[in-house]
Amino acid sequence: MRKENSNFKTSFLSEAGSFLQNKDYFAYTELDDVACWVAVKGLDSDQEISSAELAVKAILEKFMEKPSMSRRSIKKYIRYAQNILQNQSLRVRLKASIVIVVSDYSKMIVAVAGNSRLYHFRNGTLSFKSTDQSLAQELVSNRERSLDISQHEERTNLLNYLGKPNDFQPFVSKKMKLMDGDVLVLCTAGFWEDVGEIEMADALEDVKEPEQYTDLLEEVLLSRQRKVVNNYTIAAIFVNKVYQETNKKKMKYIKMIAAALIVTLIVGGGAIYYQAKQGKKMAELTVEMKDHEKSGNLYFQDGNYEKALLEYSQGRNAAKKLHDPIHRNLLAKKLRITELIINGDKSAEAGKFDDALKQYEKAKKEGKLIDDFGKEATEQKIANMDTIVQIAEAVKDGDFRFEAEDYNGALESYQKARKKALPIAYAGEPQIKTKIEETEAKIAELKKTQKELKAEGLEKSGDQSYTRQEYGKAIEYYTLAQEIYQETELLSKVLGLERKVMNANDKLNPVPQGPAAGKAVPEEEIPPMDEGTAANQPSDSELMKEGK
Repeated sequence: MRKENSNFKTSFLSEAGSFLQNKDYFAYTELDDVACWVAVKGLDSDQEISSAELAVKAILEKFMEKPSMSRRSIKKYIRYAQNILQNQSLRVRLKASIVIVVSDYSKMIVAVAGNSRLYHFRNGTLSFKSTDQSLAQELVSNRERSLDISQHEERTNLLNYLGKPNDFQPFVSKKMKLMDGDVLVLCTAGFWEDVGEIEMADALEDVKEPEQYTDLLEEVLLSRQRKVVNNYTIAAIFVNKVYQETNKKKMKYIKMIAAALIVTLIVGGGAIYYQAKQGKKMAELTVEMKDHEKSGNLYFQDGNYEKALLEYSQGRNAAKKLHDPIHRNLLAKKLRITELIINGDKSAEAGKFDDALKQYEKAKKEGKLIDDFGKEATEQKIANMDTIVQIAEAVKDGDFRFEAEDYNGALESYQKARKKALPIAYAGEPQIKTKIEETEAKIAELKKTQKELKAEGLEKSGDQSYTRQEYGKAIEYYTLAQEIYQETELLSKVLGLERKVMNANDKLNPVPQGPAAGKAVPEEEIPPMDEGTAANQPSDSELMKEGK
């Protein structure tokens, strides 16, 4: 397998920048013999549908259904995504800019629609950069100039993009050879408009892992300190080792001999050669089909229905190629049952319990046709429906209380929901956990605010006592307020109160000033002594005895 004999490492990040919603999307898959990476920037204003996510998932769905590195297949993947976006354009026209890299771990093909880009670095320098399908790029190309169009006013005026209503013509490159140590960067316009290829190359000098590289590129981007940071996606692929074709010279001679044999077999026993080759292919497909079914069964038993669905789909495709109707129908039924369970889970998470129950019942019924396949899983899900309803009600109550700012009540409801969700491995448990964390954060924030208000009240009481010259009480109030500010880490307040305490101390315990030399101290300026001070002073007779 090519993947096992190569080493490709991928790291990516995709952020919303200054915006609430991230319209970018990136995903990839690495199969045994071919891999696909896709980065997309959504260009429309639809708030409910993510055109970028739709496009990426459509590409990878078709790719995994029929993995290929042919230009024809890649165009089909893109056309499928184009159709998906056009069909889903209900409120507004869905549009996206896309870059795709498909590799067999020794070569690659790049496809572009719009101005999302691929940068290919070799030995620390730029080896290849994809071409934008924009008016800015066309103007530069027509003038035969090599200019940076990152700030060109027409850089976002795209001549081609996913979702274009007519004359959609994506660019698909020829195969390009990869070498050990190559680095590929897929990115959207939110990144390359502010970070140049020279900076990308410079950032490679001190990094060993793709995670370090993407983090460093993000630092460069954010160091621009723009008032508005657009959505941005950066994906780095480190080609540490490419797949090596072995025994090339030997293969060359084999091909020459095979060519000679074919000529001979055309005259004589061509049918024998064809049958032997076809038999080997059929054997390989049979092993592939059974492996996919076995993997699918294991994923199904573990409750990982998404991966089981993919394995059954690939197994069914192998059965189709084998023209094996028995296994094709068997895998199609397992695929159908798995899909029903997934849809049931989604309906349950959305609160559509009747729909969920129907899906589970249907899965159980269809499972009876193939030795009660999935019976235990579906029966358990049906039995859990009452618990799921209780979970949904508790979450709904928690949401209501959260909106009403009754955070303690909301926390209690969410915790109740999660307690019921854990024993049945409820799919929506992570979302409930997130709600609990958000509520706890709100409660902590409120407690902090309450403490700060209490501290402000104490400080105000201290100020009032100070005004009334009750300096001892003022110090008490200031000290209590200072302790609370220390707990809430308001250091500026702590320092401010420290000064107030010192002032009150100075007023409470004034330091007497000594008389100037050669001057008598007026009687009214001599501070009165308290009883303790007078008791410690020597009498006149004692002073006379001492000759003083």
